[in-house]
Order: sequence, then C-alpha cells, then structure tokens
Amino acid sequence: MGYFKNIGKTYKKFKLGLTPQQTLFYGFFTYITFGFILLCIPLLQKTPVSWVDNLFTAASAVSTTGLLTIPLTESYTFLGQLVIMVLFQLGGIGYLTFTTFIILSTTRKMTHWHQKILKTEFALPNTLHIKDFIKSVAIFTMVMETIGAILYFVAFKGAGFSFWNAVWSSIFHSISAFCTAGFSLDPNGFTSYLDNGLINFTTSMLAICGSMGFIVVTDIFLWIKNKSHQLSFTTKIIFYGFIILLIMGTVLLYFAEPSLSIINENERLMASFFQAMSAMTTVGFNTVDIGLFSQAILMVTIFLMYVGASPSGTAGGIKITTLTAVLAIMKSGLQGKKTVTFMRRKIPSERLQIAISTFIFYTLLLVLGTLLVCYTNNFKFENILFEVASALGTVGLSTGITGDLDNFGKIILSILMFIGRLGVLTFGLALWYKKSKNKYNVVSEEDLAI
Repeated sequence: MGYFKNIGKTYKKFKLGLTPQQTLFYGFFTYITFGFILLCIPLLQKTPVSWVDNLFTAASAVSTTGLLTIPLTESYTFLGQLVIMVLFQLGGIGYLTFTTFIILSTTRKMTHWHQKILKTEFALPNTLHIKDFIKSVAIFTMVMETIGAILYFVAFKGAGFSFWNAVWSSIFHSISAFCTAGFSLDPNGFTSYLDNGLINFTTSMLAICGSMGFIVVTDIFLWIKNKSHQLSFTTKIIFYGFIILLIMGTVLLYFAEPSLSIINENERLMASFFQAMSAMTTVGFNTVDIGLFSQAILMVTIFLMYVGASPSGTAGGIKITTLTAVLAIMKSGLQGKKTVTFMRRKIPSERLQIAISTFIFYTLLLVLGTLLVCYTNNFKFENILFEVASALGTVGLSTGITGDLDNFGKIILSILMFIGRLGVLTFGLALWYKKSKNKYNVVSEEDLAI
C-alpha cells in the first residue's frame, strides 16, 4: 500500500512541476498512446492493422485531423470505430475540459492547477471566467452535436440507410463535423452527397460553429438578437476575416477549378463553397475528388488550411487573428509607424510577439515536414506539400497519397498532427520554455541592420 502511495506522491510532484504547456503536451500524448494501445487490440480490428497505421489513426483522431492510411470501416469493428469517435470527441473539446465539467457539476470546485492548464489551452478574454467558459463549452457542444445528429439522421434515412445504421452514422458524423475531425464511415467521404443539400448544410453549420468557437458564436448570436450589443474586437477580426477568405475561396474554386466545370451550376456552387469551408474550418470533409484539383487551386486550398479559423474553436492553422496581426505588422512597418494598429485599434506588443512567433514557427514546421516527407517519398511536390499542410493544420483533406506513404512519412505526419492539435506555440514553449533564474538580468541592446 505504501508503495502505491509513494508512486502517487511522485506523480503529483512531477505533475505540479510541469509548466501548463508541458502538461498539455503530456496530456494529448497520453490520449494518443492509450488510443494506439486500444486500437492494437485484435478485437477492435476487422483485418490485421500494422502498428504504424494504428498509431497514425490514433494521432489523427486525437488531433481531430481525419487523415487515414487505411479504410476506416473495412479495418475496424464497431468497437474500434467507437474508440476512434471517443478519441476525436476528447481531442475536439480539449484536454481536461470534460473532466473539469464533471468536477464543476459535482463539487463546484476547480483547483488552481486546472485553471492554469485550461487558460493556457483556450485563448480567452479577461472578462470571461474559466468556470463559466467550461460549462458553456460543454453545453454548447452537446446541444450542437444533438441538433447535428438529428439533421444527419433525417438525411441518411432519406438516402436509404437502415434505422440503426442511420443512428450510428448520424452520431458519428455529427461529432466528427462539430469537432472538425473529418472522419467518415463512408470510404468515399461525402462525395456521394455532392447534391444533398441537407448533408452539405448540416456539415457546414457544425463545422463553422465548432471552428469559430463558443466565444465568437455567442458574441455574434447576441449581436443578431440585439443590435445594440457590441461585438468584441477579436470577434470582428475573426468574423470579417472568415467571411472574406470564405468568399474568396468559393469564387476561386467556382471559376478557376477545371474539374468542377463538368457539373451543373448549382452543384458547382455548393461544391465550391463546401470545399472552401472545409479547408478553412479544417473539418476535412470533401464532396469532390481533391486529387483532381489543378495546381493553382491546390495552392489556394493549402493557403486556406494554413490560415484556419478561430483561436477559441476546434480549427487548426495559424488562425485568422495571427494572420491579421502579421499583416498589421507589415503594414505599419511599410508605413514607417512605430505602433501597430488595425481597424484603428492598437494591438498590444505581447500579442504581436505571440503572433509573429506562431507565424514563423508554423511556417518552419511546414517547410521541414515537407522536406522530410519528400526525402523518402516520390510523389509530386504539390501533393506532398498539400498532405503536410493538411496534417499540420489538422484538416484531413488529401489528394489520395496518404495510404501510399512509407512508414517514415506516416510517422512524420503523425508528429505534425500532434503538434497541430497542441498548437505550435504551446509545443515550442513545452520544449524550450525556462523560467528566468534572475529577474534582474540585464541584457545589453545591440543594433541589427534589416
């Protein structure tokens, strides 16, 4: 008994000695490890699955990416599919979110440790208390996923599914869409539902609400309900940026993608909107074959995946706010201004530092990941770049080469998916952050020619 007590004390000491970023690192790593172990159990497999494919699937699920190296329904039993669904549900709502909600629902107490971790994981304004946020996220998630499951059930029943098949598919796809996970029980994704308005609408609604996040969605809802309600500066940036990029992506796909020109105008518009939305929200569903896209549109899609959506939602990418901050820095620099402003608002220097660090580190990881995968795989460069961007952005869209990558390429993508879910800044701080031993350390200033 004393032995287990000592182990418990050692673990508690280790846990409290970690920075919040390191705790998130180990937390998501633990999710992936447990998922990997479970998926390796033969009972969960229809056909034998290699360890690297199980690892890839677990990493893809926890990171809410949706990339797969093997067919989901042909490789895993119902139990295996259930484990995958639980993994992307946990990955979607975030580390400790569910357990903290249970704690608040029973004891109404949250430890200081819980608060530190959650504040690190979620970008929150100072006006919002973490307790209220966690409760709202849990309720919002349950409500949206329930609505999504009902709408999907109607659509799948209308498509000829049996009752229980429609029930399971509805629940699975609703959670997958809201968490922007991109996992589908259909081997062809949603390509069979190109002209299905209800499935297109339900998927888009869930993905946009999930990627925007509770804070932004609530802010916009209150503004629609009461025009006197003032949208926060962050919400305005995310909302306007999302609309502009979504329209831009839709227009470019509609007019410039040759593979879409063979379908009728209504389906073409729906497909263009859906694929632009899928890339931006990083939900990763597709109603058309991405492998047929031209190089120009592949680059457009890569850019949308690179940006992503809101920092408070389930989407990956550098986020719209980071792109805005980088553009504001560029504009101010070119105009010779000492302060950085956007929409007549001064952006705090600490936020600018975070934005530029995220932008540079994310881009470096994208380049390095592409280089490493190119080193051992002989696919077209744009296809590998697309795959790496999809993995790092936790998107799940693919040109069709995922399953044909060698083991080294699969491991690289697994690592990138993990980093993308954790957040590149959190990942960097988990590895390199050190507390200063001397607060009064003076560093001399030196000029640098730019």
